[in-house]
Amino acid sequence: MASKPPLSPVRFAGSTVYISGQLPRGGDGKIITGDMRDQTRQALANLEAVLKSEGLELADVVKVTAWITDADAMAEFNSVYREFFAEPYPTRSTIVSALVVPDALVEVEAVAYRDGK
Repeated sequence: MASKPPLSPVRFAGSTVYISGQLPRGGDGKIITGDMRDQTRQALANLEAVLKSEGLELADVVKVTAWITDADAMAEFNSVYREFFAEPYPTRSTIVSALVVPDALVEVEAVAYRDGK
């Protein structure tokens, strides 16, 4: 059995909140099957759940970093991203890269700001 990675899911630095990369894991902890849309939807739903667990919401996110495995899937990623985030969108960096977890097509991390909540 693989050990858990040495990381915190969420860390606070004053009013700034750092959320570790969210993979498209289902409730069983396994990477879901599906295409870029399916996996992006799951990764962003996981991000939203972490935010909610800390009393935050997607509107509190100010910066997103996303890793995708295929540049040709960028349109699919963006179409789902728009389902979760509204204008003004968070700033974002998107990197095309292999991912450490097999079968994952996307990983998303975020920085949020807690404004006196």
